[in-house]
Amino acid sequence: MLAERIIPKVTWDDIVLSQQEKHIIRLIAEQVNKKSIVYDRWGFRNKLSRGLGMTVLFAGERGIGKTMSAEILANYLNLNLYRIDLSSVVSKYIGETEKNLRKLFDSAEDGGVILFFDEADALFGKRTSVKDSHDHYANIEVNYLLQRIEAFNGLAILATNFKSGLDEAFTRRLRFSITFSKPNVAQQAQILQRVFPSETPCDDLDYPFLAQKFKLNGGSIANIALNAAFIAAIQQKSVDMQHVLDAIKIEMIKKDRMINERDFQWQKS
Repeated sequence: MLAERIIPKVTWDDIVLSQQEKHIIRLIAEQVNKKSIVYDRWGFRNKLSRGLGMTVLFAGERGIGKTMSAEILANYLNLNLYRIDLSSVVSKYIGETEKNLRKLFDSAEDGGVILFFDEADALFGKRTSVKDSHDHYANIEVNYLLQRIEAFNGLAILATNFKSGLDEAFTRRLRFSITFSKPNVAQQAQILQRVFPSETPCDDLDYPFLAQKFKLNGGSIANIALNAAFIAAIQQKSVDMQHVLDAIKIEMIKKDRMINERDFQWQKS
């Protein structure tokens, strides 16, 4: 299977971004909605030599909103979202990657889907100087990918942790590019507050304290909330600060981060 369908569950209210980041994502959504006006009624279809789709880049480290933003777009636009499985697409055998790409784009050609290329630098990386036949065919694959994404009529989202690793031929053709910033303390507090479902019983969680003490991204916060909920459920209690602090320790241990017990000292004000 070359792509995995993601069922989008998040909306604009679920994500915490800067005003500029959210503005650009909304602009992407509205441009998709207004395609028929601009391309057909206003005549831009006859002026463009390339496809009528849109390629955008979401850059930034893990856990800061790239996948969530793709889900929000799919949800808002009522389009199917497919995450491209690079392990299935990229092949060590000559010609197989191009064959897989052809299947992928042919099946999505009607433009009724969003293609989400996670870790896009693995596929859209810089072309290399040709030293052997492998380099030659790798460059052919990048050239073919460039042609297909140019002709694609839908929305293609490239997500990467390493923007500098992308081939300039792709970055020149981007309609939009967002480098997601790390959430500041106030944004972390908002993410913590929104991560618990409304049905979850929570007991006076001190979100500003948690955000100030622990530098957390969205991915870590989601794990912490889930672990805290399970700890509370096992104890048959509402989620309280001790449960969240214990869950933060679990997350820090997982990431081999040093634990300073003083950071976990909290008193109810």
